[in-house]
Amino acid sequence: MPPPLLSRALDPILGVFTGVLAYTLYETHPRTAMPEELRLKSLLKWKYTRWQQERERKLLGTGDDTVDWQAIAANVEAEVDKEIRK
Repeated sequence: MPPPLLSRALDPILGVFTGVLAYTLYETHPRTAMPEELRLKSLLKWKYTRWQQERERKLLGTGDDTVDWQAIAANVEAEVDKEIRK
């Protein structure tokens, strides 16, 4: 393993900082500038909004993925009764 440049704790921080700085410069440089809707910030906002809507739908129970636990319990009890009767 090569020796650390600065220290074992500071090298990963320096690497992350360098990566974030490079990506920021890539997105904002006039020659490689992306449209606003394709930038990381707007994509993260879109994903976060979508996640919030799905979470809200699940918490309110208005989605198609709601489970009827009473129906499941009734089916299990019916199957157990059938097994006992055999």
